[in-house]
Amino acid sequence: MMDDLLTKYMLNETTPVENETINRWLGENDDNRKYFDHFKLIWDTSRELKIESKLDPDTSWVEFKQLAQNRGEAPAKIKSLKPVNRWLKMAAMWLVILGTAGTLYTLLKPVKVNMLALQSGNIVRKVTLSDGSLITMNKNSVLNYPDRFTGDTREISLKGEAFFDVAHDKSKPFMIHVNDVVVKVVGTSFNIKAIGPNTEVIVETGVVQVIQQEITVKLKPKEKASVQGGRLQKGSSQDELYNYYRTQKFVANKTPLWRLVDVLNEAYHANIVIDNKKLANRTITTTFKAGSLDGILEVISKTLGDVKVIKKPHLIIIKN
Repeated sequence: MMDDLLTKYMLNETTPVENETINRWLGENDDNRKYFDHFKLIWDTSRELKIESKLDPDTSWVEFKQLAQNRGEAPAKIKSLKPVNRWLKMAAMWLVILGTAGTLYTLLKPVKVNMLALQSGNIVRKVTLSDGSLITMNKNSVLNYPDRFTGDTREISLKGEAFFDVAHDKSKPFMIHVNDVVVKVVGTSFNIKAIGPNTEVIVETGVVQVIQQEITVKLKPKEKASVQGGRLQKGSSQDELYNYYRTQKFVANKTPLWRLVDVLNEAYHANIVIDNKKLANRTITTTFKAGSLDGILEVISKTLGDVKVIKKPHLIIIKN
């Protein structure tokens, strides 16, 4: 049995051939390695307890036999060996080991983690994770996360769009898996948007790492990373329009009209087009509350002065 071989290994009594057997067994899979580490931890702990204990192995072995007899078990016929076989003495030592194994198992056994899936549907939803991180999900997004974080990282996954305000914990980096990208932070705030295979990350505070396979970029506030066509690129974020679903405001500050229209089309599932390129590049500075689309279009018309809004079935045209 492997336990017997590991016991000999702990006693430094294995042969070179037996050592090779153990090494091959350890290399077969991670479960074997974990079993070995757990076995060694129990062994080392029992040795420390044995130093402090006054328990005599020979006496313990006698008591162990008496206990078995008192429970009505037929006494085993044991042939005496002189000197007493050291393997029998080891049984008494294992009483000490097994006495602590239950406690160690309780402390070392994996904590059961329940994975949760939250769908925002047709509303903007907020969720606070077990570490205190606050996440605001845009409509039609899905967040997968554990009911509690264990191990050395805090890992979740996202489909759609969400704004993250991550609780600071330097010892446990926060990692979001989205498409083929991993976003890694310690404690910061940022927005992630995934549309199909494309991903965009915009940083509001702190420092964010965006990792795609072997490529990593670091982002600071007002910087963004985007993945389009499988290629990761770094750039700057020129406005705060990405925040509209969280703040319920469209903030335009010398913003090109085409950029505002793109966000409005996304937010209202509209089909707004601009009549010409010159008009598309005109800038606008104002703040719209996230109310009716008709009200926003009216403000755009009044702010730019000579602009008209023409509404047709399934189409809205902005022209001058």
